[in-house]
Amino acid sequence: MYKLIAIDIDDTLINDEKEVTPATQQALEQAIAQDVVVTLATGRAYASAQAIARQTGLNVPIITYQGALVKNLLDEQVLYERYVPVEAATKLFEYCIRHHLHLQTYIDDKLYSREDNDKIKEYTALNRTPYYVEPDFKKLVDLPTPKMLIIDEPAFLDELAPKLRELLGGQVHITKSKPNFLEIMHHEGTKGHALKFLAAHFGCSPSDCIAIGDSWNDHEMLEAAGLGVAMGNAIPALKEIADYVTLSNNEDGVKHVIEKFILGQEN
Repeated sequence: MYKLIAIDIDDTLINDEKEVTPATQQALEQAIAQDVVVTLATGRAYASAQAIARQTGLNVPIITYQGALVKNLLDEQVLYERYVPVEAATKLFEYCIRHHLHLQTYIDDKLYSREDNDKIKEYTALNRTPYYVEPDFKKLVDLPTPKMLIIDEPAFLDELAPKLRELLGGQVHITKSKPNFLEIMHHEGTKGHALKFLAAHFGCSPSDCIAIGDSWNDHEMLEAAGLGVAMGNAIPALKEIADYVTLSNNEDGVKHVIEKFILGQEN
């Protein structure tokens, strides 16, 4: 019997209309009624993830910023937090300035950009989050941040990622949440690290957990969990490492997993 389910939000829990369907909501409630801990594991900021978690009636800690922050929903107590090392953040900022790249950061759960441009506007329209423009971006780089993010063309980011890994070294974890989002966290700021922490917090083993996701930033938690599930709409690389591939986010894939592996229903 699985004791904890960690579910990615975008393109996993929510459909393309950015909604949790009534059928999926009912499945979440049925899992919770079976004493299974249902949590979210997302690259989103806490405030953004919190809104969705509250809509779905969750009241447990959630994994945010790719795993760099685990925080209670009820009292907002921080349980696990990993900041981008200041040395790495400074190097990244200087590199982006030299190469005219769009860099954004999160300070105290607020999103900051150096300039008001189409990239930040499209990003915030997607996540429905407010943002702040800070021309003196350097002063933000010295402040604690769980995540920094570069937005650019997918092929360019694929070439950039290894360069940044070489520049920043093992201090950071670099991943893509979407093709044009390159995200930089502390090296222990992964969904896999956070899932292991949360399993221990609830007194269970990672082998007692199910992890469900669609993108490469989910691979650490799929590998950490006893059952790693890729959505039907997941990228091919994630499907290859998954233990099981469910239906897509537009076909209630999360509901399918809960019914099959928690409720024991034949789909």
